[in-house]
Amino acid sequence: MSHIASQISALRERVDRSLAHANRPTESLQILAVSKTRPAAAIESAYEAGFHHFGENYLQEALLKIEQLRHLALQWHYIGTLQSNKTSSVAQHFHWLHTLDRVKIANRLSQQRPSNMPPLNVCIQINIDNEPQKGGISLAQLNPLAEAVEALPNLSLRGLMAIPSKDSSPQQRRDSFAKMAETLDTLKGTIPQLDTLSMGMSADLELAIEHKATIIRIGTAIFGPRTAK
Repeated sequence: MSHIASQISALRERVDRSLAHANRPTESLQILAVSKTRPAAAIESAYEAGFHHFGENYLQEALLKIEQLRHLALQWHYIGTLQSNKTSSVAQHFHWLHTLDRVKIANRLSQQRPSNMPPLNVCIQINIDNEPQKGGISLAQLNPLAEAVEALPNLSLRGLMAIPSKDSSPQQRRDSFAKMAETLDTLKGTIPQLDTLSMGMSADLELAIEHKATIIRIGTAIFGPRTAK
């Protein structure tokens, strides 16, 4: 068994235990393999082990891998900070964006999405712990942005995304995840088709699953420790 296959086997055992503990079915959760800085060969190994959804933070690196792996049926998620001058590439090459936090970006993505492609799936990023250095919006800004995004023809608003502070305690992280789940449930009152809560990584996936995450973003637990870019 390859190193990646061994890692994936252990990850799936963790996920299955967490889903059983939360009384959730397997199909209620999508594991997004975070493949930033990983070579195309590692992505192909994860694909062979059953993964089809991959998350990238660095656009130029991602575009190269998308081209290298175009022979595979992969779903590409952009999970990095998105600047205005990069919206066209995301609109043309990705299936998902997890980090939407501005109407300007939403408008550009909708305008630049090719007409022969389905709407781009988007999640609004919430800065759940109000960290000044982190992207995302405050909870107070959510409703106006969600309404604006929902009205755009070439975007499909799917839900919310958050990255709790890396310095938070387990209880603080639990509170942040609970707030995200509560916020999505409330937003469904006006936008009932929302179905996605993107939160949780290798170190805290159990807490995220407990609090209704539907996508967990996993890098280290699939590919091993990452070297600096």
